[in-house]
Amino acid sequence: MGYSMEYLASDFRGAWAIAKKDLEIYYVKPNIYMSGILFPLFMLLAFAVGRSAPLESLLPGLVAITALFSASSIEPVSIPIERRTKTFDRLLSAPISVSSIVLGESISGFMFSGSICILLFFAGLFLYHPSLLLIPVLLFGIAVSCFTFASFGTVFSAYPTENVGEVMSLLNLVRLPLIFISGVFIPLESMPSWGQCVALVSPLTYGNDIIRYGFEGTTHFGPLTDVLMLLFFAAAFQILGNILYRKFNA
Repeated sequence: MGYSMEYLASDFRGAWAIAKKDLEIYYVKPNIYMSGILFPLFMLLAFAVGRSAPLESLLPGLVAITALFSASSIEPVSIPIERRTKTFDRLLSAPISVSSIVLGESISGFMFSGSICILLFFAGLFLYHPSLLLIPVLLFGIAVSCFTFASFGTVFSAYPTENVGEVMSLLNLVRLPLIFISGVFIPLESMPSWGQCVALVSPLTYGNDIIRYGFEGTTHFGPLTDVLMLLFFAAAFQILGNILYRKFNA
């Protein structure tokens, strides 16, 4: 038992070191923060043109897709760059496990995305004035969503290439359709039955649902179901990331 705890502590220290390295090199830059929020904002505003819904009603969806894009975007960029510069080989030869690498990449994406979403959260407080009882649920929902989406991006960063464009093309091939099937633009209740069934396989569906609940007090699945499904997806992405990193870097 003691050995297992020591091993887990060592893994987490390695993951934290990787997360700090990524934050310092790739994340803490004004242009990265701007791109992390502007693309989702313009996408949402483009979809909202011509609709009668007030802009403040679009804020929960904006937070959800900002979490998705900001959390999943950097890992597919940083890892190919590190493969090209051969720093990734040094990382693999370091006395840390593959689990530490996958978790560390996910933690860095989670922290970057969380810092952006917190800004939107404070904006939402002025627009929605949510119940004090809902604020902890909202913050927890944002945190779990950010980690889930960061783990999602880490899965794609395992693709063995030095070309950033190849990884981003694969990521967007999956990420963009998720936006349109997850109830961000079209409420789940307004979707046909087949659309609601498809929405169940998207982690963004549950992230958007719990964020909307935190702001508006309305939910399709219930906050407990949303959290459990997000944790399920996060665990699945972590496991899949470990499998792919071991397969492609053996």
